[in-house]
Amino acid sequence: MNDDSTNNNNNREGNTYSDTPEKYGTNGDISKDYDTILKESAVLTTVSGFLFAFLLNISINRPSDFSFEDGIILMIALFTITFATSLLSMPVFYHHLQYPYRNIEKFKLRSHRFIVFGTAPLFITLYLGLLLGLKFGLHLAFDSPVVEYWAYMFSVIPFVSVYVFYRLRK
Repeated sequence: MNDDSTNNNNNREGNTYSDTPEKYGTNGDISKDYDTILKESAVLTTVSGFLFAFLLNISINRPSDFSFEDGIILMIALFTITFATSLLSMPVFYHHLQYPYRNIEKFKLRSHRFIVFGTAPLFITLYLGLLLGLKFGLHLAFDSPVVEYWAYMFSVIPFVSVYVFYRLRK
């Protein structure tokens, strides 16, 4: 076979090599970029959705020894997880509103911003949820008013350790 017949087969199959890499992103696979971004958003939205359901269940079925301070913490946690869930699901909405894309880099940048802005309230909610859990758990184990202050300090440990490990990575 000659080279002309191979080129004709490539054209029939839709494999034209005349498109520039910028049209499909830096790696040339546009569907892979979309898929990766949407899967990341789906995982984070699922996690925040489960956390929202858990906190909503606590707010509906409050324990009998729920203090005013615990109610404020729960209210803040519900608000922050609502913001997190909304922001983390935005890449999926943006995908459906803007499809088909003219610029993959613009889509990646906007989706990245939604995910970054959504992780801050997600981490705040994780801290507040851990704080509520530790307050109740430590009260069951130790009957002392000082225990509540320990709960605030113990709740910070996972986030500080993740930050330290992040900074020490190579």
